[in-house]
Amino acid sequence: MGDVAVGARSGHDGEEHRGRPAESAVPAADSAVTSGSDSGAAEDGRVTGEHTTAEGQGPGGTARTPKKPRSFWKELPILIGIALVLALLIKTFLVQAFSIPSDSMQNTLQQGDRVLVDKLTPWFGSEPERGEVVVFHDPDNWLAGEPTTDPNALQTFLSWIGLMPSAEEKDLIKRVIGVGGDTIECKNTGPLTVNGKALNEQDYVYAGNTPCSVDDQGGQFKVKVPQGYIWVMGDHRQNSRDSRYNQSDKNHGMVPVKDVVGRAVVVAWPVTRWATLPVPDTFDQPGLNAQPAAAGLTVAPQGIALLGVVPVVLWRRRKQ
Repeated sequence: MGDVAVGARSGHDGEEHRGRPAESAVPAADSAVTSGSDSGAAEDGRVTGEHTTAEGQGPGGTARTPKKPRSFWKELPILIGIALVLALLIKTFLVQAFSIPSDSMQNTLQQGDRVLVDKLTPWFGSEPERGEVVVFHDPDNWLAGEPTTDPNALQTFLSWIGLMPSAEEKDLIKRVIGVGGDTIECKNTGPLTVNGKALNEQDYVYAGNTPCSVDDQGGQFKVKVPQGYIWVMGDHRQNSRDSRYNQSDKNHGMVPVKDVVGRAVVVAWPVTRWATLPVPDTFDQPGLNAQPAAAGLTVAPQGIALLGVVPVVLWRRRKQ
């Protein structure tokens, strides 16, 4: 645009002003300044229609037709599509709802409760810890013989996008008692010990249950958890088919960490039972760890978050 204006001054202006008094060029220069453009205006103050049009008009002086707002009914499918994509992304990477199908986690969880499961932190290298309530895929046919539901098409679709718990996924929910490297033992009616430390489980074990079950099917045990696995038990100890009663499977009752979907963090439904699911204090007692945890694993999520924030802060400071 600047080049066009210069060409006009060097070509036509020499002929146009030839023979005129020199002072006649002064008001033309002033006019060019007041027009707001030094490069797109000629010296005589005229602005070509090629570069500017009147406000509210299109090229050639024609009136510009105002854009009509898009109809709500035309926008609705777009909004629904965006909502479905967001719901699917949230279910896949952030949070998913699960329904409690049995009484094995009473009284912490009741049959029919809906819990929200955190699926984000495992993406940052976080692994299950003692005391957490976790959802995991059936490791080796633990749910054999359990009744299954037959959802209709709407239920299947809503569960696929994460707005309803899935009725078809073979998932279980239990409490993590031991992680890789732990030695867990149950004698008589208890207490349950982890690495020689007795757990005080009265806050979450079902009222009237004993921490250990006296039977010959797995209730009495001493196991060492291999790395990459966890040992899980239900809070309703005398009504839970958990790691104790699956020691004959291919994993010897252990649950592979890779099969863990995520940690249950809150009871979301029914509203009257809304509650968080914190780790009981007994799992924080000194000396419970079989060996000191690697510092890199314990701070991995926080470290990644810090690394992500620092460049943003520096960039904002440079912009100021």
